[in-house]
Amino acid sequence: MSANPLLEVEQVTKTYHLPGQDVAALRGVDLRIESPGFYAIMGPSGSGKSTLMHLCAAMDAPDTGSIRVAGTELSELDEAGRTNFRRRGMGIVFQQFNLVPTLTALDNVALPALLDGEGEPSRNDRAMKLLIEMGLEDRASHRPDALSGGERQRVAIARSRIFNPPVLFADEPTGNLDSVSGTRLLQQLRGLVDEGQTSVVMVTHEPEAAVHCDHIFVLRDGQFSEDFPVEDIDAAGVATRVQLALG
Repeated sequence: MSANPLLEVEQVTKTYHLPGQDVAALRGVDLRIESPGFYAIMGPSGSGKSTLMHLCAAMDAPDTGSIRVAGTELSELDEAGRTNFRRRGMGIVFQQFNLVPTLTALDNVALPALLDGEGEPSRNDRAMKLLIEMGLEDRASHRPDALSGGERQRVAIARSRIFNPPVLFADEPTGNLDSVSGTRLLQQLRGLVDEGQTSVVMVTHEPEAAVHCDHIFVLRDGQFSEDFPVEDIDAAGVATRVQLALG
């Protein structure tokens, strides 16, 4: 057991104050992931999945509770510290890719290092190595509008790994991809985990995506209702277990 678990979430709450109503997205969530691996957070729409992902990725702050990523307590970071930790201490991948449309694939991957002040030869060399790992070396000079959805998401994953973070948070990474591109992406994420290059915590509603993971956590009405290892369960088995957990 490592001295610093990959992710610790303790009694986290988050309520959104909307006109005329308060919406409790998270209601005292506890989550502890000790070991490196590939993890899925599943649950129906409105269960709090994306809210929890944004909090763990230091993009928002909980109302109460504690979140530690690889031993770093997020609440102890000021705004500059949170920005720096998002850049260097973790990787973040979104459903919408979030690439800069005027930059090439190579420049998009190298962008966090540029913002960190790293010189061009070094950052471009590391960015190209990551593109090669993702099978995109021949697309390095292409801008996002010349790439397929799967290629854009692989560029986004390469960018998230420019500082070799211990954990990559992925929010519905296959949501905008066709089934073939989505499966290839998940296989590549699985490979990165198996090679010990990073761990992945992924929000998904798709059993076909979750089946690539090691362990699944089921979120219901802002609280975890069950978790279980994937092992030899197929996508249909995952769907059944999740449905049982949701009651």
